[in-house]
Amino acid sequence: MIAVLTRSLGIEHLELVEDAVQDAMVKALHRWPYHGVPDNPTAWIVRVAKNRALDRLRRHSTWQRKEQALVHSLSKLPSGESEVFFSPEVRDDQLRMIFFCCHPSLSRDSQVALTLKLAGGFGTHELAHAFLVKPSTMAQRLVRAKRTLRRRSVDLTWPEPSALPARLDAALETLYLMFNEGYGAAEGDELVRLDLCREAIRLVLLLAEHPRIGTPKVDALAALLLFQGARLATRADASGDLLLMSAQDRSLWDRDLLRQAALFLARSASGEKLSGYHLEAEIAACHALAADYESTDWRRILDCYDALHERNPSPVVAVNRLVAVLKVDGATAALEQIDNLIEEKALDRYYPAHAIHAEILASAGKTDAAIEALRRAIDLGVSAPVKRHLERRISEERGQVQIEQIESGTSG
Repeated sequence: MIAVLTRSLGIEHLELVEDAVQDAMVKALHRWPYHGVPDNPTAWIVRVAKNRALDRLRRHSTWQRKEQALVHSLSKLPSGESEVFFSPEVRDDQLRMIFFCCHPSLSRDSQVALTLKLAGGFGTHELAHAFLVKPSTMAQRLVRAKRTLRRRSVDLTWPEPSALPARLDAALETLYLMFNEGYGAAEGDELVRLDLCREAIRLVLLLAEHPRIGTPKVDALAALLLFQGARLATRADASGDLLLMSAQDRSLWDRDLLRQAALFLARSASGEKLSGYHLEAEIAACHALAADYESTDWRRILDCYDALHERNPSPVVAVNRLVAVLKVDGATAALEQIDNLIEEKALDRYYPAHAIHAEILASAGKTDAAIEALRRAIDLGVSAPVKRHLERRISEERGQVQIEQIESGTSG
């Protein structure tokens, strides 16, 4: 809806469009529980948002000069609740919005953050979590990005063929982060946000099948998201609590998505360049296609992580790689490497780093230190299911301490 309205009104009215859509959503929340959901909810919200945008525009002194053109543009949008809203044209509007946000005048981080905000519906706190920065820092970044695009009068048109590759990289990173946030929500009562995961998959498949955009790199990202998406139903148990991969029922994994993922992974091999998405898709395939957890090819996973870290030596890749190090080389080797990593400032705000650190410490027999690492992970702020999982791990480690004290004859 933001994409459609912005194309009609122009980038100079982007904030107005965001506010109008949000107001329409709030009105729906207040009205629908008492009057029922309309036959076409999307068209209803678009109509309300369109009217709200028009009302706000009339308050501006520039309205008289532009009224006829804007009314003509907005009149093309659906006005009745029975009208079908979504169409291939709207689909292209969403893709245009993604490439609009990925304008080269913005930094890569600003491109991705703005796309997640406008095309993915991310809140400032979710974006701050994804980028490991403070919410205030993220809010300022978004304001600057919008101001830059307004100043340059960027519109919602397809970039020239020569400009597509640069914008495509930012677009793919956006969909990658969108899926990751859905796969392990940063906050709230749900472990998984299926809406974000499904939207990321839907959009990456649109990119993969688009004649001007589909490349082996896009196919690799599609394979990665589909492999991960096939396991979403088993990420949590019936109570909504986190299930680690070792405890997941593989018979419940979506076989159709796994087959589709395998096809995209094979298709991605047609190119001459190896991307990070290729390597992550291979890691996901090792997990998803293993007959059981014990059959996981951890050596192959570690080789992929080594290649990935060589291409992208980020602290997040480095700490995630240590799970494979733990499985292949043992706790001592993993502990030697993570002690230096965990002191990095960016990782100190990344709760998975402390959770992984805790598992390595526990495997090395350092129970007290493992408990402290788990507490640090909880203190950073996590979703309710993750918090419950980390608290259970603390209880398990405390129980282990008591067992060791009894066995050594040192209990009180």
